[in-house]
Amino acid sequence: MRKALRWLLALTVFIGTLSTAGAATAAQSEPDIKDRLLAIPGMSLVQEKPYPGYRYFVLNYTQPVDHRHPSKGTFQQRITVLHKDTSRPTVFYTGGYNVSTTPSRREPTQIVDGNQVSLEYRFFTPSRPAPADWSKLDIWQAASDQHRVYQALKPIYSANWLATGGSKGGMTATYFERFYPRDMDGVIAYVAPNDVVNKEDSAYDRFFAGVGTKECRDRLNAVQREALVRREPLEKRYAQYAADNGYTFDTIGGLDKAYEAVVLDYVWGFWQYSLLKDCDTIPAAAATATDDAIWDSVDAISGFSAYTDQGLETYTPYYYQAGTQLGAPSIHFPYIEKKLIRYGYQPPRNFVPRSIPMRFQPDAMRDVDSWVRQHARHMLFVYGENDPWGSERFRVGAGARDSYVFTAPGMNHGANVAGLVPDQKALATARILEWAGVAPAAVQADPSAARPLARHDAKLDVRDVEREPALRP
Repeated sequence: MRKALRWLLALTVFIGTLSTAGAATAAQSEPDIKDRLLAIPGMSLVQEKPYPGYRYFVLNYTQPVDHRHPSKGTFQQRITVLHKDTSRPTVFYTGGYNVSTTPSRREPTQIVDGNQVSLEYRFFTPSRPAPADWSKLDIWQAASDQHRVYQALKPIYSANWLATGGSKGGMTATYFERFYPRDMDGVIAYVAPNDVVNKEDSAYDRFFAGVGTKECRDRLNAVQREALVRREPLEKRYAQYAADNGYTFDTIGGLDKAYEAVVLDYVWGFWQYSLLKDCDTIPAAAATATDDAIWDSVDAISGFSAYTDQGLETYTPYYYQAGTQLGAPSIHFPYIEKKLIRYGYQPPRNFVPRSIPMRFQPDAMRDVDSWVRQHARHMLFVYGENDPWGSERFRVGAGARDSYVFTAPGMNHGANVAGLVPDQKALATARILEWAGVAPAAVQADPSAARPLARHDAKLDVRDVEREPALRP
């Protein structure tokens, strides 16, 4: 009996030794993640940057200019990969504009403690075909870019995938889901505008009539009006400012148009990027304020460089899309005399060089809105109570499944899950964990126990609003 036990113990140790050796050999033989990424056809390395606990890659990926006719030319699209572990879920982030090449982690990535793939939107430099056929810049082509990146990376990152993005990035994540609903296991879209009927914008007027407090609204309205009352002296300053910085105004059609556009963005820009407590920074008595005070306040919020040729150039792809598919807001200013306003809210056509043809497609947003209402599945929309872009938002209807629209009280264009009321925050976090396939048993039993799986990282988890000039989502 003792011999049998000794033999069994020896056999167990021997098998364990073989198992350990086999695992070590497998680990040694598994290709490095960089090698696996670069083995993807069309993928090339721009740069690898170190970050504790991760591998971070800046990459180029070869994409067709036209996904309907792949043989008609390609371009290089910039992507980044924040790699944690191939066994973890992956968050597919789109900002809708240029991609940052600095390591960062979006809120869903922290919640699920996963990998993150970030994609630069087509036609934002350097991800622009040359020559640029602007007719190939539309929401389906962009969604197809994402689809191909997902297909290329899914064999490596085989766990669940979530799509996310903020503002235009939230719109982008939604359009991706609409056109490729089988790719993602869930979508978290932050502060995503939804301009279904481009010519009907009364929701914005109602928003500005009631947002914040009357005292704050009166301060903002007074400064905006005063900037138009003092148009002549402040435009002289604007001309000098432009000369000093080499700014020109060919696209918009002159300094006067640019000046009014900046001023009319002022109130919108405040609520997009500021909080109610920031009203204390607005001049209290605009009529008696100095020219410097009016100029500085408008410049700080709207940015006098925004409608120069140089300020517009980076955002040409956005304004092109706003004028062809996305739509653009238009609001009224009942507290400003009509004689002070010469142009009103100008259309996107005024912000795109005339050499680029544009034609609006009214059915594009109607199609997406209808699809979300009827077919949304595993989708979460988060809005800020004081964000003007949330005036026209996505909504889920009777046909939607396991989908939600939440509003963070008092928050602006930087609204997130962390800013929701406690019960909604817990539910949203629990659903994100469930969609990612990593919900702990305690969370499955009680959603109120849901917490982000990764610890907060002050460098990776930046919560500030991505600052851009006003009137760009």
